[in-house]
Amino acid sequence: MSCRHFDLSRALAVIASAAIAAGCGGQDGAGPTAAGPTAELTPVAATAEWPAGSPAAEGIDPSRLGDLVLRIRRGDHGRIASLLIARHGRLVVEEYFAGWSADRAHTIQSVTKSVTSLLVGLAADGGRLRTDDPVTRFFPEYMPFANFDGRKAALTVQDLLTMQSGLDWDESVYGGSPLQRLNDCRCDWLRFVLDWPMREPPGTRWEYVSGGTILLGGIVGRATGSRLDRFAEAELFAPLEIRGTSWVAGLPDGLPHAGGGLFLRPRDMAKLGVLMQDEGRWRGRQVVSPQWIRESATRAARRVRSWSGQPLDYGKGWWLLDDRGQDVVTAAGALGQWIFAVPSTGLVVVVTSDNDDARWADPIGFLYSHVLPATR
Repeated sequence: MSCRHFDLSRALAVIASAAIAAGCGGQDGAGPTAAGPTAELTPVAATAEWPAGSPAAEGIDPSRLGDLVLRIRRGDHGRIASLLIARHGRLVVEEYFAGWSADRAHTIQSVTKSVTSLLVGLAADGGRLRTDDPVTRFFPEYMPFANFDGRKAALTVQDLLTMQSGLDWDESVYGGSPLQRLNDCRCDWLRFVLDWPMREPPGTRWEYVSGGTILLGGIVGRATGSRLDRFAEAELFAPLEIRGTSWVAGLPDGLPHAGGGLFLRPRDMAKLGVLMQDEGRWRGRQVVSPQWIRESATRAARRVRSWSGQPLDYGKGWWLLDDRGQDVVTAAGALGQWIFAVPSTGLVVVVTSDNDDARWADPIGFLYSHVLPATR
């Protein structure tokens, strides 16, 4: 585990440049050959960290998945970097494109927020914080807060988790937004958010606020006595045998960017999906409590977004899609980073991408057109 001490906007520029270069360099051996792209699935090899299976053996139609992989290989969905599918705890599809490989960690962007939710849950499971705790109680040294009033005094951990903070914050357009200002400021990120003005009482309205999740990262550090990345390593990543992680970090004291700064291997993203699919268990071990997993996937706000024609609800750091009345618990990140977990069918799907256009949301489309219909 390492921390990258530079501003996030610069990091994203480097990532985008690398993605374009990789896209120009062609695909790896699993992708198209001189004869053109094929629909053949790459066999998945079992490893110590992941049992392997085949789509057919796990009740998934391989022909539909082959058609999807063909479409990705020929570039229909832009710069997809990886597609992984697991069912019943077995990895059945593992495809890499455009030079990516199993051992390379990829930016997961705002999927980091869902990881942060799991870390808040671990701290809550251990009795080190409560979701009804006032946010301000964790930061006495920052008092007096700017723009302090009764609304800010009422702000709780729960409000940050459910994106109902009441902060006067709009990052729907990144340029000039509070998020860009925070990423570029080279200042104390916690103070930046703590001092930000309120617009309305917490719990009034849903508004996507990355600064609130960064503040959650600071709260976990204060509550546990361990900086967020170190707490993650000990309490979440080690039990899941997640390795090769890194974080974009800033002030104060190397604070990890809990809103979008984590890099993970796609195989490790899939393990997080299994936690959400299997009530917090990984290979029989209870890592996060079932109660926290259920609460994370309980709708706090409905129809807050629509991507690829599908409406999304929001829980505690996780998005919720619907498949014929069954939840698809979802983590989403810019440039096309996705985890989809379907508890009712034991299905987990991971996609990483480097799409800086509308195709970042294509994975929702092919989840519904190919993966879900292929799963019996």
